[in-house]
Amino acid sequence: MTLATQQLLIVGGTSGFGETVAQQALAAGATVHIIGHQPPHVTAAIERLKTTSTAVAGTALDAQDLTELTAFFKSAPKFDHIISFLGGAMGGGFLDNTVAAIREAVEAKFFANLQLSQLAAKQLKPGGSLILTSGAGGHPYDASGAIIGNQAINTLVAGLAVEMAPNYRVNAVAPTWTPTGLWRDMTPEQVQQQAADFSQGVPLKRVATKTEVASAYLYLMQNQFVTGQVLHVDGGVDLGVKA
Repeated sequence: MTLATQQLLIVGGTSGFGETVAQQALAAGATVHIIGHQPPHVTAAIERLKTTSTAVAGTALDAQDLTELTAFFKSAPKFDHIISFLGGAMGGGFLDNTVAAIREAVEAKFFANLQLSQLAAKQLKPGGSLILTSGAGGHPYDASGAIIGNQAINTLVAGLAVEMAPNYRVNAVAPTWTPTGLWRDMTPEQVQQQAADFSQGVPLKRVATKTEVASAYLYLMQNQFVTGQVLHVDGGVDLGVKA
């Protein structure tokens, strides 16, 4: 299925994977609406994306706020695909973090996406799809709350795929550590060192690019016989490496 003339909503589309998905979708002929938290970030992203296509618009709101999200969907058209990048990362195990910190990570990943999904399910055109973002490559002992959040996303996808069939599809992409704006608090040197260190545990001996990860979302939008799946774009990081 072509994305030409399709209407996409990307929640978290002002940087990183989200902006790259928007860019690729625009290049494929889609119309894209991005949601970001800060008005200046939305405006800047739209200006960058307009170099690919002018069929892009955006809205600044807190996508974890039920009132703001509900108001947006009430005035928005229906979409062919809704993609969510809600959720973040965290380090440390269960003993290294407070209960509040772990709860916050799970809330931002699972419950924020559950809330979005309940609204998005009524905002899709027939034959449309919902794509969430999970994650791969972490461990319970060094990414406790994030791991729980990702596992919950995978369960959510499996449940929604059945609940929303046969009219809609639900999937997720699970990237592993990739250099994106999520790591903006790190210096370029720190990001480069992190990428080099992480690559040692990846069978392909490198990290992914944003373009490679983004292409997985486009695949899930276009293949109409894929649902209930979590597509790992991780270089085989969970397979282990030869000693």
